Amino acid sequence: MRILLVKLSSIGDIVHTLPTLAAIRRALPNAEISWVVETRSAEILRGNTMIDRLIEVDTRALRSGSVVDDRLLGVGRQLRGLRETDYDIAIDFQGLIKSAMIAKLSGAKRRVGFATDGLREPMSRFLLTDHVPIPPRIHVIKKNLTLAAGALGIDMPAGRFEFPVETTAAQRAEANALTTQTEGNFAVLNPGGGWVTKLWPAENFGELADHLWREMSITPILTTGPNENDLAARALAASKTGKLITAQPSLKGFYELAKRARIYIGGDTGPTHIAVAAGTAIVGLFGPTEWWRNGSPNPDDISIERPDTVCRIDCHRRTCSAWICMDTSVPDVFSAVVRRLASTNSIREKD
Repeated sequence: MRILLVKLSSIGDIVHTLPTLAAIRRALPNAEISWVVETRSAEILRGNTMIDRLIEVDTRALRSGSVVDDRLLGVGRQLRGLRETDYDIAIDFQGLIKSAMIAKLSGAKRRVGFATDGLREPMSRFLLTDHVPIPPRIHVIKKNLTLAAGALGIDMPAGRFEFPVETTAAQRAEANALTTQTEGNFAVLNPGGGWVTKLWPAENFGELADHLWREMSITPILTTGPNENDLAARALAASKTGKLITAQPSLKGFYELAKRARIYIGGDTGPTHIAVAAGTAIVGLFGPTEWWRNGSPNPDDISIERPDTVCRIDCHRRTCSAWICMDTSVPDVFSAVVRRLASTNSIREKD
């Protein structure tokens, strides 16, 4: 069977689809699996041996298309090689018009996506041939697995999810170099986020770093992306111990760093989901998005939200005049860190 997976972006969303890739490969070991992804989000998939063919595309060029025909032609020019494979099925995990277009252009006779209430752009349903209903209030990982199970007739995995991420010796060495000052006893803090409404103040991360060092002797490593230098500077300015280490690792270097960390603290953003994939103990900070949908699926992990804000329910605002849902105190977050580490120590003692 030749299967095309369509999940274009973002990095966190791609990570949430990795357990589905693993489930398909385990259930159908002889299948030929291709994956279409945005070039800017492809790094986490490169070198993955569960994928037979990775097809990278830049759909930003399609935004100038004013009508569907123009956008179809734009995708077609980029994906001339897509139809070199005679796909039996294309599965659209994105739920957008452009992702459904790619599924259609693949030539697959069966093009399967979410039922209408699970689509981000409901009009995309007209480009699909089959639709899988999704239960309400379901974690996004289980949502993707439910789609694959309905499309391919496979069982969803029981227990912990498998996140296939493959790294190189250079990426592992990069992580090791970042930890030389920590003696292996460190936490990863990440102040970034795709929306400003998802950001816990960078100054709070600096204060949290001091708590980690002073009260637990854990070295804090603050990781940021290339466009987040201001967040790192603000966190450093707020930290008084001089123990906060800042770093800008590569994507898979970050994955390897997270694997080695005692705990990770961050908001609803790509690095958090990568840390979940790495099996790190997690304290997640949630505001405009729901922890039950995007948070760690590990029941031992802790997701913090502000349930006392009446405007919090089904918000998803990228801008906000109130902006109180991320107003959790540093002591409350540190308390969650202590609780999460205690549960990790308890598990180790039982083992």
